Amino acid sequence: MNLKNIKLVVSDMDGTLLNSKGKVSRRFFDIFKELQAQNITFCVASGRQHDSIVEKLKPIKDHIFVVAENGGIATKGKDILLEKVLSPSNIKEVIPIVRTVEKTHLVLCGKNGAYIESDDEEFITLFQEYYSNFFKVDDLTNALERTTFFKMAIYHRISSEKFLYPKLKHLEKDFLLKISSPNWLDISNKQTNKGNALQVVQQQLNIPKEDTLVFGDYHNDIEMMQQSGISVAMKNAHQDIKELATITTESNDNYGVESILEQLLACRK
Repeated sequence: MNLKNIKLVVSDMDGTLLNSKGKVSRRFFDIFKELQAQNITFCVASGRQHDSIVEKLKPIKDHIFVVAENGGIATKGKDILLEKVLSPSNIKEVIPIVRTVEKTHLVLCGKNGAYIESDDEEFITLFQEYYSNFFKVDDLTNALERTTFFKMAIYHRISSEKFLYPKLKHLEKDFLLKISSPNWLDISNKQTNKGNALQVVQQQLNIPKEDTLVFGDYHNDIEMMQQSGISVAMKNAHQDIKELATITTESNDNYGVESILEQLLACRK
């Protein structure tokens, strides 16, 4: 693994940069200062809402690239580099289908916030970890005129892979479906993924994929890992991601991202 030529570092959030308590380590923020000193750009790419990502990385938010909503939007500071949206007609088509699946909660992920129609307090508490800016409505179809939407996020209490994907996979002919965590599945348009968003960032910086290092743990990271020279899977990653990655690092609770970044900095001294 040759880290010497890396100029762009990209990391997923949940299960990767964030530990299991949803925190970014102090160790990472110290490393970030050294990355800046070495002219290495940092980008975070997550299925989370943009506002939620920025809150987690508030001390460095003006100095990083942010890819949110699984590639639905990409920003640098206040500048929007990319937006990929779902049409209201497509959303209206999918909502009734999702409602037929038991034990699910649906989130419409919009530019001005997320929208839910669930009254389940346990879900709402969990959901706020990922979507800090949200609105509750009686019927999600009534929210379609309020803003533009990047994706639909569906939560299943037991398993998105076992109980959501089999019921919804027929939608893949028209939409991109991504199992983004053990309990979440995302539906977006065919062009919306972290890899396409990363490509926009690379073009903005004039950095080729060969000089890009990517960290990930789940299926929504596949395209951005393919858009890198070196891809790193977390020890806690899905087996599919470990098989795809160049290497595997320690878990998100054992500083897996930080340890590789420290190796990167060490090899440049």
